[in-house]
Amino acid sequence: MSANPGSIFHLAIPVDDLAAAEAFYGDLFGCERGRRSDQWIDFNFFGHQLVTHLAPEECGRAVTNSVDGKNVPVKHFGVVLSPADWKALAARLEAAGTEFIIEPGIRFKGEPGEQGTFFLLDPAGNALEFKCFQNIDQLFAA
Repeated sequence: MSANPGSIFHLAIPVDDLAAAEAFYGDLFGCERGRRSDQWIDFNFFGHQLVTHLAPEECGRAVTNSVDGKNVPVKHFGVVLSPADWKALAARLEAAGTEFIIEPGIRFKGEPGEQGTFFLLDPAGNALEFKCFQNIDQLFAA
């Protein structure tokens, strides 16, 4: 789970329960824990720095827009994985009984930007998307 040091992002998100966030990101996803306090926890999220900050008033489900016939949360984040890693993660989450808000599937089939994708919510209602492309050159296809 490493990234090019020139391309590592830092994202801070609100959570309403640090123990639930730690179980979700640390245990379910296997993210390495970093620094922490009683107000936040750092995670290595697929080579990127994700910080969960205790801020219950900021939590809640995002508004959605229709994308390829699905209600996609407007506010979301995630990573682009290799097809093999995407399938393995989807299978692991399914085996753990994870509830998806958009089940694993192929979006834009046969069109520019065809991609595997799925969405889920963390315990605080933050939406996550995981994608894969058979051809990574399609990532920014018009």
